[in-house]
Amino acid sequence: MRVLVVGAGFSGIGAAIRLRQAGFRDVLILEKARQLGGTWRENTYPGCACDVPSTLYSYSFTPDTAWSRVFAGQREIHDYLRTTAQRYGLSDVLRCGVEVHAARWDPAAGRWRLDTSDGPYSAAVLVLATGPWHVPRPLEVPGIDGFAGPVLHTARWDQGVDLSGRRVAVVGSGASAVQVVPAVAAQAAAVHVFQRTAQWVLPKPDLPVPAAFNRGLSQVPGARHALRAGQYALQEGFGYAFRHPPLARLVEAGARAHLRLAVPDRQLRQQLTPDYRLGCKRLLTSSTFYPALSQPHVRLHPTAVAAVRGNEVLGADGSTARADVLITATGFRIGELPLARSLHDADGRTLHEAWAGEPQAYLGTTVSGFPNLFLLLGPNLLGGSTSAITVLEAQLSYLTSALAHLDHSGHHALDVRPAAQAAHNTEVQHALRTTVYNTGGCTSYYFSPGGRNTFAWPWSTGRLIRQLRRFDPDSYSVVTPAGTDQPSRVAGGTGMLG
Repeated sequence: MRVLVVGAGFSGIGAAIRLRQAGFRDVLILEKARQLGGTWRENTYPGCACDVPSTLYSYSFTPDTAWSRVFAGQREIHDYLRTTAQRYGLSDVLRCGVEVHAARWDPAAGRWRLDTSDGPYSAAVLVLATGPWHVPRPLEVPGIDGFAGPVLHTARWDQGVDLSGRRVAVVGSGASAVQVVPAVAAQAAAVHVFQRTAQWVLPKPDLPVPAAFNRGLSQVPGARHALRAGQYALQEGFGYAFRHPPLARLVEAGARAHLRLAVPDRQLRQQLTPDYRLGCKRLLTSSTFYPALSQPHVRLHPTAVAAVRGNEVLGADGSTARADVLITATGFRIGELPLARSLHDADGRTLHEAWAGEPQAYLGTTVSGFPNLFLLLGPNLLGGSTSAITVLEAQLSYLTSALAHLDHSGHHALDVRPAAQAAHNTEVQHALRTTVYNTGGCTSYYFSPGGRNTFAWPWSTGRLIRQLRRFDPDSYSVVTPAGTDQPSRVAGGTGMLG
């Protein structure tokens, strides 16, 4: 086929829809799971929900969903993705239960050759929509394999485990922990929360949305667009503060006030107060996390977990907690792109080897040496407050423009020039030096093991959208299949180049 998309979460579904709308009909999505949904299929832990307003965390081309809450829960978001896929007729281009084992660029044919659980596939263009929140990060401490009870990662939840009346230990204090701890505390007899690093938490106005309000959004022209624009402006306000650290202190003051009002106990407040600037790590929002920690049957252990011994969890500070169930809210291996170790260029070098531990791309989308490969939500595209869907849609505009350029020019493939990629990433790293992401005094998943920020975009989302709005052919070199004197052209520009 012309375009092969790997992954059927927000990125993959959006890519297929936008490509077909742009006239590229020869598109196929491969999804290794039995159904679509991505991270919203995988994360089913109690309390799982979006931390971006629902109206903004949805496709701009499908904005008419009547969300039940300001911040939708996991099940509602998963339903939205399934409904959207049905609405745009993706069933005929979606193949679930097909896992990609390896992919290699074939220079003779000018195509990607894929080895999958369903046999070989071939495509002129390969789009990786596997997402950064895909590979769970396990808790790796001595004795965990011998824990005398269920061990659950928030991204691998077992709905068959009943927490009612049981002693539960939760390891972690990040985005999934602030959601799962209140839900667990409502069921368990005792909850022990192990916090390696305190987090800044802002209140979350997670209110139900009245049906009348949703009807008004649908009936009043421009109302939904205005709401989305307002939410975007609020998110960008946080982003602006993170790019100008002195302003981040104002947001930090709000977080301190939230902590002071929600936690009466002075010692607990001290344990929950971070020693770094707000924005250095991912911004967290919750109005239930602090009250949950203040309940008498919940205890905070302000320490990392050192080991597990039987049914005891041992903290690095010497504290212990007996538990019947162990929940690891330890997040994901953000910098480890799925397939990076099995995606090969023409010389057999893998993407993992090309990156050497520090992922980088041109505009977070294309990688030099890997022709006709497009990464969605790739390196240095996101930030502490940006909606991933806004970034994704900007990339999809770039993708469709690139394919249109291929059709109109008659070229088989394009490869971003090494100099263009290097210049872009040098500019990115230079701009990041003064942001709170780099100067806030913390360690975060934004950074590679070598100390390079490979996650954050250092400018406004508006700048990102402008840079991705139009494909820039001067940054690319033409790749012609071996033995081809002149590249073939596509009659009528139908997007069916094969």
